[in-house]
Amino acid sequence: MTAELGVDAVVLVGGQGTRLRPLTLSAPKPMLPTAGTPFLSHLLSRIREAGITHVVMGTSYRAEVFQEYFGDGAAFGLEMEYVVEEEPLDTGGAIRNVYDKLRADDAVIFNGDILSGADLGELVRTHRDSNADVTLHLQRVEDPSRFGSVPTDADGRVLQFLEKTPNPPTDQINAGCYVFRRSVIESIPTGRRVSVERETFPSLLAAGAHVQAFVDDSYWLDVGKPEAFVLGSCDLVRGIAPTSALPGPVGEALVLEGASVAEDATVSGGSTIGAGASVGSGATVTGSVLFDGAFVGENSIVERSVLGAGARVGAGAVLRGVVLGDGASVGAGCELLDGARVWPKMELPDGSVRFSSDA
Repeated sequence: MTAELGVDAVVLVGGQGTRLRPLTLSAPKPMLPTAGTPFLSHLLSRIREAGITHVVMGTSYRAEVFQEYFGDGAAFGLEMEYVVEEEPLDTGGAIRNVYDKLRADDAVIFNGDILSGADLGELVRTHRDSNADVTLHLQRVEDPSRFGSVPTDADGRVLQFLEKTPNPPTDQINAGCYVFRRSVIESIPTGRRVSVERETFPSLLAAGAHVQAFVDDSYWLDVGKPEAFVLGSCDLVRGIAPTSALPGPVGEALVLEGASVAEDATVSGGSTIGAGASVGSGATVTGSVLFDGAFVGENSIVERSVLGAGARVGAGAVLRGVVLGDGASVGAGCELLDGARVWPKMELPDGSVRFSSDA
């Protein structure tokens, strides 16, 4: 049993997940099936393992779904409370909005769409040992030009926050996880949108506050886009990303109860086959996520794709880098390639869409 850290956890899950549509038309992004269980289950498992038990969820879009699934958190070894945003408040405003539920002197803030292997215990210790007002998890990445970069001094104190730039001065980026002193949260303005990156953090630095960095290069992934969502799920199944919420053994595939995979079908690359889903004879499913009840016909190929609940792929179809909404149907012999999205319950007739000529 991990010793209690004596901090609150705040998980921000208010976004609409527009980059993941059509999947998020039926469920909030943090509740999408990821390696066989809602994405949020993996984050909560890490929070609990770190010794944090009090979790406050900042919700907005489809807020009721979270409480219906997780309840008071007792089944997950947690004590969970919920605060609903009536209007979008941005990250800083969302953090301030949960202030009244906080109990400890420090709170660890999590964005609900980040998959991370950072050591949360070390993050909290860094915050306390440095006597910081706020501590930021900074991630080293190969291409920091795609993100805002955060330079630090020799002692790890944050110097400034830079917007995206072609030649960033450091490979350290804001990883979307912070430790706040409760008193700092109280100082955030109420009742309006507040961005932590553009307003809260710069104003703290300008006022001489101690903003500390916890720099890490462990696993980190923002799952906000379909290709990243699929990769994150597969990395969880393969044991590359950390979790204790995986409903099965680590391996090349996770086949949930009630799913059927033909003996001569190939399922690999960390794919998840949801409950009641079916993969037909001669089919190949690689690095993909099939939600409950999805169907893949014989001799079809599904790579790096997400098939929503009850979605169907006809015989001999090819899907590479595709998203099918719940109940969508792709006819036999169709070929859909990177970026294609089919909305829920839409039907593509046999042979109706191809990205190459018939051989």
